[in-house]
Amino acid sequence: MSEFPHEYLVSASAAPEGDVIVSGSGLPDIPSGPPPQFGGKPGLWSPEDFITAAVADCFILSFRAVARGSRFEWSNLECHVKGILERVEGVTRFTRFETRAVLTVPEGSDPDKAIRLLEKSDKVCLVTNSLTSESLFEAEVLFV
Repeated sequence: MSEFPHEYLVSASAAPEGDVIVSGSGLPDIPSGPPPQFGGKPGLWSPEDFITAAVADCFILSFRAVARGSRFEWSNLECHVKGILERVEGVTRFTRFETRAVLTVPEGSDPDKAIRLLEKSDKVCLVTNSLTSESLFEAEVLFV
């Protein structure tokens, strides 16, 4: 692992109508848009999907590291996350992420150890731990 701090740079661009294109260095472009709940068309990833997916993805990657460090054998992990978006005191925000993990292990594995490692993975997930982080904003207006 490289030294901290790590930086991740992504970009998004769009015209007045149509999809937003999310891109990153060396990564495939992803078309996105508002979710159907906000009037968007079905079939596109939305920012709400991305943040909820980041919780699930990070949980699995955290579990891989925790299980590897504990020399714990497993064969499959599914992580289902429901992000709850609400309006609180005039602000629309995620109020809760409900995570459900389903771990498949070889016969004879210690189920108590499996639960402890899953719980530890939930606690060390950097995305979940970052959801209340500071937000910095910078704007620029260009004229054509």
